[in-house]
Amino acid sequence: MEYGTEQIYQEENIDIKKFLFRILSNWYWFALSLFLTITSAYLISRYSEPIYSVNATVIVRDEDKGGGLIGAERIIESTDMFSNRKNIQNEIGVLKSYSLAQKVMKELDNFKITYVNVGRRGIAESKLYNQSPIIVKPDTSLTQRFGYPVYINIISETEYELEIDDEYNIHKRMKFGEPFINEDFNFTVELRDKKNFSTKNLSSGKYYFIFNSLNSLTSRYRSKLGVAITDKESSILTLSTQGYVAQQEVDYLNKLMEVFIRSDLDEKNLTAVNTIKFIDDLLMEITDSLASAESNLMQFRQSNKIIDISKEGSAVLEKLESFQQERNQLDIKLKYYNYLLDYVKSKSDFKDIIAPSVVGINDPVLMSLLTQLSDLYSKKAELLFSAKENNPLIDVTNQKLKNTREGLLENLENLIHSTNIAMADMDKRIGEVNKEVMKLPATERELIGIERKFNLNNDIYTYLLEKRAEAGIAQASNIPNNKILDIARVDNAAKVSPKNSMNYMIALVIGLAIPLVIILLFDYFNNKIIDKSDIENNTNVPILGSIGHNHGDSDLPVIQNTKSSISESFRSIRTSIQYLLPEKERNIISISSTISGEGKTFVATNLSVIIAMSGRKTLLVGLDLRKPKLHKDFNVNNDVGMSTYLINQTSYEDIIRSTDIENLYIVTSGPIPPNPAELLEKPSMKEFYEKVRKEFDYVIMDTPPVAIVTDAILLTQYTDTNIFIVRQKFSSKNVIHYIDELYNKKDIKNLSLLVNDVKIPSYYGYGYGYYLGYGYGYGYGYGYGQGYYGDENETPKNISSKIRRVLFGKKSG
Repeated sequence: MEYGTEQIYQEENIDIKKFLFRILSNWYWFALSLFLTITSAYLISRYSEPIYSVNATVIVRDEDKGGGLIGAERIIESTDMFSNRKNIQNEIGVLKSYSLAQKVMKELDNFKITYVNVGRRGIAESKLYNQSPIIVKPDTSLTQRFGYPVYINIISETEYELEIDDEYNIHKRMKFGEPFINEDFNFTVELRDKKNFSTKNLSSGKYYFIFNSLNSLTSRYRSKLGVAITDKESSILTLSTQGYVAQQEVDYLNKLMEVFIRSDLDEKNLTAVNTIKFIDDLLMEITDSLASAESNLMQFRQSNKIIDISKEGSAVLEKLESFQQERNQLDIKLKYYNYLLDYVKSKSDFKDIIAPSVVGINDPVLMSLLTQLSDLYSKKAELLFSAKENNPLIDVTNQKLKNTREGLLENLENLIHSTNIAMADMDKRIGEVNKEVMKLPATERELIGIERKFNLNNDIYTYLLEKRAEAGIAQASNIPNNKILDIARVDNAAKVSPKNSMNYMIALVIGLAIPLVIILLFDYFNNKIIDKSDIENNTNVPILGSIGHNHGDSDLPVIQNTKSSISESFRSIRTSIQYLLPEKERNIISISSTISGEGKTFVATNLSVIIAMSGRKTLLVGLDLRKPKLHKDFNVNNDVGMSTYLINQTSYEDIIRSTDIENLYIVTSGPIPPNPAELLEKPSMKEFYEKVRKEFDYVIMDTPPVAIVTDAILLTQYTDTNIFIVRQKFSSKNVIHYIDELYNKKDIKNLSLLVNDVKIPSYYGYGYGYYLGYGYGYGYGYGYGQGYYGDENETPKNISSKIRRVLFGKKSG
């Protein structure tokens, strides 16, 4: 159990190191990626136009309900009845509304033209606002083309070059103050400061300007305005906006607050103005009647020489005036009810409504319904600001509005009906008093009638004048609900972009992430054998060992450089084979692969040489009859070989050829036959095996690929062990599955794997055992490169290699 745990820990350790090695082996991609991203961050920081954020604060207050004169108290109260119910969300909606933004833009004339300075290299641009050295004066009677750049290249204090590219293709030298006119433009360009102007003070002599439409300016500034509640418990709003020129954004916010407060006061005054207008309309009706009554009274007294009415007449007149005054009050109420009925039926807001208390109406049901309706309209406005039109809450509110309006209309119709009844009753009572008047003398009776009409009109006129004065006082005493707490200031502007430190941080992260993601994706989708786990996770076949990459030109590196690591790896394979072979003096070994190109002939040839060098009589047999290659490595002809032997054209003795290497003999494949599989099944093949087993210590057979033809499987019946070659970064993982299937089915006996062409970076430490560390029977791989073999004892010369040596070390013998 201890050994197993140690193995698991070791494997996990190797996985982590493998991942680090994978990154280090691609360090140049990380360096290139970081160079590109950091360079991009520098260019963005260097050439991006700065963006500034400015803010201001405004407080939204409730209106002062009391504070007026005693006589005007009810009028002030009435004008505040509906506006009091505004809430903070409604005010936010107003601030962000298109209509308010448009009002602001109409008052900001210097926003209508955008001035831009073009950098000397033509890359960087900067907005100028009021700092532009030029001023463009358009002909306001004509419409200019909006959103089209017009370039100005200042030549001297008196001249400039005008450029309008694309469809116009205008390049014209102009004088400052000279009008330019064509079908789309009509303007004059002048210097802002003629006295102090000098071309030496210009950072760049090239500029362009753009005419902005009212709608585009309104939409742009409305969309970028931010309105936030400073605290949930307060009614302080923070307004913020961002732009390229801090002063321009400051001017916009300050003008916005100014227009916002002014509009709020205008709306408050509108109710009082409407009240005064309503009273004035009534006064106009009564003024003529009062003048006529006064004239009639004076003429009657002069003509009849009567000054006063008798005591009895005075009593009757007093009673009649009292009834008539009540009737007049009812008449005013009736007019108001009819006015309100028409208003509710024709309009959907209460912004212009005249409150009932203006005409002395204090009906609690009517006041309650009006208050409910006002609250519901405020709630709907809030919902429309923060929710979509199909929100269920809006549907519920609309239904409540409908029900309340219907209730109000019904209440008004009832009030109109009851008032008509009261007026009819009052007319009846007046009629009874008139009967008493008829009993008086004719002259006195006529005087009473004339005086009654005069007094009636005079009382109404006095009452209306009083109400008008109170409404005027209410209007004069109105103050804005909202107040500016802090105006926007340039010195409080904050730069929000570009953020250099953030740009470099993002560049660093992206620069590391891009190659890392590419590597991970490559590894995820890669189906080739890369390292040890790719084999061990896909098969139970024993792994004999690994052969490094052949850096030389010769296909026989074990002869060319006997002290190289690749030569030593073949010696390691020779030793490991002893654990696979049965205890025999004579052994036959099959070397095969699943597909062509995995290096089976290379392995078979060099393994035969290394075994022969150990003093064992060795025979190398080329049995890949379809693609003979063995003769090329030993520079012999292929006229005779296994194919000619199996068809009985050549004797056994004639196909056995000696080589320049002591103890090594070869049998080439011979000419390519038309039927290789049938030849290998002949009895002469069995006879061949029997003969070579008696004569040679080791027989190495270079067989054809198993996945392509069946020849190699036919030959396994004569072998003692079978070695399959797989190649790093060439053989697919499907090959391993195929070999594993052969192993599990036991179609081929004594099967093992050998990994060929392993490319190992210098920082993997002490050789193949660290990367593809295989060693049959030992539980670990052979570690070579202790400073003895020729291609392993080089000292890293570059800085990255030295760093890796410090981090990961290097085994020494």
